[in-house]
Amino acid sequence: MNILKATADFEQWLAGQLPIIRQDLALKHQHMAEAAFPFFRATFYRWLQLWPELCPDLVKAPPVLGVGDLHIENFGTWRDEEGRLIWGVNDLDEAWPAAYTLDLVRLTTSVYVAIGEEHLTLSKRVAAEAIEEGYRDALAAGGKAFILAEDHRWLRLIALGKLRDPVHFWNKLEHLPPYTAKPPEEVRKLLESSLPSARDGYLLKRRIAGLGSLGHPRILALSRWRGAFIAREAKAIRPSAWVWARKASSAEIYCEKLVQQSIRVQDPCVHFHGRWVVRRLAPDCSRIELVSLSKDRDEARLLYSMGWETANMHFATPQAIAKVKHDVAARRGRWLHKAAKAMLAATKKDWKKWQRDWRRSAPR
Repeated sequence: MNILKATADFEQWLAGQLPIIRQDLALKHQHMAEAAFPFFRATFYRWLQLWPELCPDLVKAPPVLGVGDLHIENFGTWRDEEGRLIWGVNDLDEAWPAAYTLDLVRLTTSVYVAIGEEHLTLSKRVAAEAIEEGYRDALAAGGKAFILAEDHRWLRLIALGKLRDPVHFWNKLEHLPPYTAKPPEEVRKLLESSLPSARDGYLLKRRIAGLGSLGHPRILALSRWRGAFIAREAKAIRPSAWVWARKASSAEIYCEKLVQQSIRVQDPCVHFHGRWVVRRLAPDCSRIELVSLSKDRDEARLLYSMGWETANMHFATPQAIAKVKHDVAARRGRWLHKAAKAMLAATKKDWKKWQRDWRRSAPR
């Protein structure tokens, strides 16, 4: 099955999971053709087909409840219940039990794609070593969440330096198109219960965001509270693409479990309810994009922290940690680099085919 057939088949499955937005899918296809990095972010389903073929030995590694769609732009900031700034993995839509190696290889491959597009300047070898070192050290230390208060001053400066200008941020949300359909009653209640005071009134907006989840319904509630804007977003969620790839009968959604059981300081404004997740939107609550990183960042240190945070996620499966430690300790040489190189080559091949052929196969 090539990339075009895989995409068509996956999106047919997706349409059975939630009410997809067709024009957003068309936009996703366009973004996939523009560059290798957005293509990589948008095609986790394809990764699941290639992964067992290209890395059969790594597929057999000890399983954990993993992030799945882990990549360098799947890290961001949020505020905890004490108002402290937290950094970590911020999208767990594809969470599923799998070999611990998958998250490491996917993260490293995403870094290689970013290096190829000159978003990062360090070498591939140094990048892989930094990620693996962070992961190993976190396993040995028992993990620790990234609270950007007394510790991690350098990471706090990166995060604070990229926080979107509040005036621009709220102006952008204010000018989003209105959500004209009647929202599901479940979603209306979820949004209203998440706002400090729904009695003050709110506007429903339609928001287009993400790449892997582009096409999923998103409903934004924009309101004013005590003289300033606040926002909550409800996003439809579904079982991981693993269900499609394996033709599995299970329809369990694991993202809430991963949030609750991993080593993590939770966002008190994130609430899961059935097939929906509601979260706060604000300038200090967002993913960190490559283009927003300061020029003087320490890239190896940042990737080390991403490797550490990956281990934090894997501690959601405590009974597997001893086996993971034993397995990763036994791996010698540049195993992570070699696996990421193989997945990078396959990704680039798929991307070039998508660039060449997707318009011809699109429905007219």
